[in-house]
Amino acid sequence: MSFGGFARRVRDPALPHAWRVSALRSCVRLYRPIGFEATLSFLRAKAGPFRTDEAALLRALAVLEASRTAWQEEKRVYAQGRRRAKRRGERSPRPGEVNPYRPSHWYGARWEAALHAVGFWYRRRPAVLVSGGDGLSTVLWECVLACLDSGGRLTPAQRQRLAGCVKRLTALQAGYRDGGPAERARDLLTVARHLEALAEVRVRP
Repeated sequence: MSFGGFARRVRDPALPHAWRVSALRSCVRLYRPIGFEATLSFLRAKAGPFRTDEAALLRALAVLEASRTAWQEEKRVYAQGRRRAKRRGERSPRPGEVNPYRPSHWYGARWEAALHAVGFWYRRRPAVLVSGGDGLSTVLWECVLACLDSGGRLTPAQRQRLAGCVKRLTALQAGYRDGGPAERARDLLTVARHLEALAEVRVRP
């Protein structure tokens, strides 16, 4: 079923509340810009206890739909730009050009959602951030603590170390096919991307 189909189930007052909550979770499976569990956590923070309260459930869906709509608009604008570029003979995207077809942040509340996601990983899955021994976990743990202590800020030195982590983790993830190492690299890279989103928004004029 499509996102819209599940959204209609969420809004259907004739369905049992548990079914409507399940439909919201299905919506999140189809659009989870900060990860499945972190997205659900952010919706609870924004909308209230949607598992037990109908008004909160509808608010949660509205928050999710607003972000998804903003994402779809960015995809549309990107596609138009690519078509114009191709007509100019630019067949491939420029280096560093961000492709929005796979959402990497929460559209409409990028900073707020990224900070929530970092806090989610800190509270719910701290073992991911402190395991290992390759130095990557240490840097990310320090950046997580710094972000949470400062409300999302990183120093220039911390941003530089974070960029190095992202580069190494991207290479590690590409080198692993499956299993524990691949999952750990993916998880660490997810946290690093949230930290990057925070740093990027904070340093903008």
